[in-house]
Amino acid sequence: MTSPHHTHDVIVVGAGVTGLTAAYRLTQAGKDVLVLEARDRIGGRLLNEVHTQGAAGEHEAEFEVGGQWVSPDQTALLAMIDEFGLETFARYRAGDSLYVDRRREAHRFTDELPVSEATNAAIEQLTKTLDGLVAEMDPDRPWEHPDAAHLDSVSFSAWLREQCDDEEACDNVALYVGPAMLTKPSHSFSALQAILMAASAGSFSNLVDADFILDRRVAGGLATVPRTLAERLGERIRLDADVTRIDWREDGAVVHVGEETFAAAHVILAVPPTVVRRIRFAPELPAEHRMAREHQSFGLVIKVQIVYPTPFWREQGLSGTGFGPYEPMHEVYDNTPEGEERGFLVGFVAGLNADEVGRLSAQERRERILRSAAAYFGEQALSPVVFHESDWQHQELTGGAYGTSFDLGSLTRYGAKLREPLGALDFGSSDVAGLGFQHVDGAIRVGGEIAARLLA
Repeated sequence: MTSPHHTHDVIVVGAGVTGLTAAYRLTQAGKDVLVLEARDRIGGRLLNEVHTQGAAGEHEAEFEVGGQWVSPDQTALLAMIDEFGLETFARYRAGDSLYVDRRREAHRFTDELPVSEATNAAIEQLTKTLDGLVAEMDPDRPWEHPDAAHLDSVSFSAWLREQCDDEEACDNVALYVGPAMLTKPSHSFSALQAILMAASAGSFSNLVDADFILDRRVAGGLATVPRTLAERLGERIRLDADVTRIDWREDGAVVHVGEETFAAAHVILAVPPTVVRRIRFAPELPAEHRMAREHQSFGLVIKVQIVYPTPFWREQGLSGTGFGPYEPMHEVYDNTPEGEERGFLVGFVAGLNADEVGRLSAQERRERILRSAAAYFGEQALSPVVFHESDWQHQELTGGAYGTSFDLGSLTRYGAKLREPLGALDFGSSDVAGLGFQHVDGAIRVGGEIAARLLA
């Protein structure tokens, strides 16, 4: 092993919420911790950005381009918000929601989707079946589900059609897990992966309830959480520190960043499974560890932020919430910050639709997405003052959004490997959480669990 330049108790690779949480808890316990982050910023998949548009740059808006919502089941996140004295506010939801059907006609509704009685009954039955399967799952060990082998061998899309012959019911249930959460087509992941997604929120019923899942926002943005953690860690964080190689053994490791080397008794790789593969390890990671990460991939979603002079939909008695399983923009919400007079919408284009619009020019893509907004809210939606897309797949150090998930059959084959420590190495991110899977809540849980294990 190379003689290291610097020695620490623990080195954390990655300054997203998982890494910052682990580093903060270890520091609180008196450990000497160094955080190495390849980017020029902290926060991982949480980020606020200010964008200016208009001929003279007269329209300016600040957006949360990554994760942003807090739900009541996310108790680890809520506890950290309390610990740091951060404020939250409720998402605007007064008024009717909208459902855009296959004919691109918008229908108002409050509780049940405005579909036929038979389709609603089918959705209710599928929800009941999924809730039953979720109740049998420990989200930390989904591969131990009593029917795991079968559920992991069949795609979610095929499983839905085994259960139900109502196509619109299947399309709507698929929407909540595929485009809306895993951001992949529902034929590309297993029914077991879908049940884990629901189990991570407590039930499938929770997952399909926008008022639950998208309950509150943090004043100043969810990125305030990693920013506050980073303030407390101070100079223990080094940015632009791209880890290219780790020499590891049972009782320690040496981490390489350019010409510099850093030694520690423990190294925490707090990056998505796909990013672990960028690092060279000596000795190589065992084959199963490498294979596990090769069978995980990010989904694909374009988060669209659209600003109008006023929240015109509110005057029409609309909440700004809309769902359209056949629309390019499959879901949309009122995203107006507290105290803002203008109207903000946020919408999502995911999976195959994201592939399709991604091939268009920026102008064509804007037109396609605004036409989709108009399918919900009418012609007024075609004339925003600011239009912004956050497209995480173009960032090499993320490569997609919102998180990674397994391909068909791989959750039972490799799931247990992703959190398994190897000698001095620990691995974790929101992608491998049980409760809070893919969310900041999961990142906090995983970071806290790794720190507690090392301290024990």
